Amino acid sequence: MAIFKPKKFKIARRLGAGIYEKTQGQKFLLSQAKKDKNLGRPKRVSDYGRQLIEKQKVRFMYGVREKQFRNYVEKALAQKSASTPAMRLFILLESRLDNVVYRLGLAPTRGAARQMTSHGHIMVNGKRSKVPSQLIKKDDIITIREGSKDSVMFAEIKEGQVPQWLVWDNTKKQGKVTGIPATPDAMLDFQSVIEFYSRT
Repeated sequence: MAIFKPKKFKIARRLGAGIYEKTQGQKFLLSQAKKDKNLGRPKRVSDYGRQLIEKQKVRFMYGVREKQFRNYVEKALAQKSASTPAMRLFILLESRLDNVVYRLGLAPTRGAARQMTSHGHIMVNGKRSKVPSQLIKKDDIITIREGSKDSVMFAEIKEGQVPQWLVWDNTKKQGKVTGIPATPDAMLDFQSVIEFYSRT
C-alpha cells in the first residue's frame, strides 16, 4: 500500500497529482476526486494566484529551491536566442543532471536521481559528478560509475521512456544527449511562471 508524506500529499492536493511521481496512482486520484466533491464549487482564483500556483507546480516538480529557481528565471530572461523566455526556462530545468538521470530511466523519481547524483554514482563525460544542478549539454555522455553498476539501485532501469533528445544504451549503461528538450509537460505553464516573476 502506498504511503505518502503528509507535506507532499498536501502539496499534490493543492497543485495536482502530477507534481510528484508517488502521487500519480489510482488511490491518490480517487481521494482527490472525493475531496473535490465534498468542497463543492471551487473558489475563483486571481491572475496573480493562478501564476503563483503555476510557479509552484514547476518548482516542486523539478525539486528546486526558491532562490535557485529565481536564478533560472533570471537566466532565461537574460539569454539571447530565438526561443521565448518560457521555453528557455523549460530547457534549463530539463538540462539539470538530476533531471537527465531521471529522464534516462536510471531513477524512479527526480528526488532519487538527485540523491543518486549527489552520492557520486553518476559520471558526465568520464568524470564523476556530485552536482545535481550541473547543466548538461548536447553530446554529453552520462554513465553509471563503474563501482556502482552492480548496485541494487540500478537493477531495474526503465527502458522505453527516454525522450527524443536523449539516447540510452543499456548494454553499455550509457546515455547521450543528442538534442535539446522540446516538449514541456502538458500540466506545466512556463509562460505563467515568467509572467509571475515579471510582476514581482
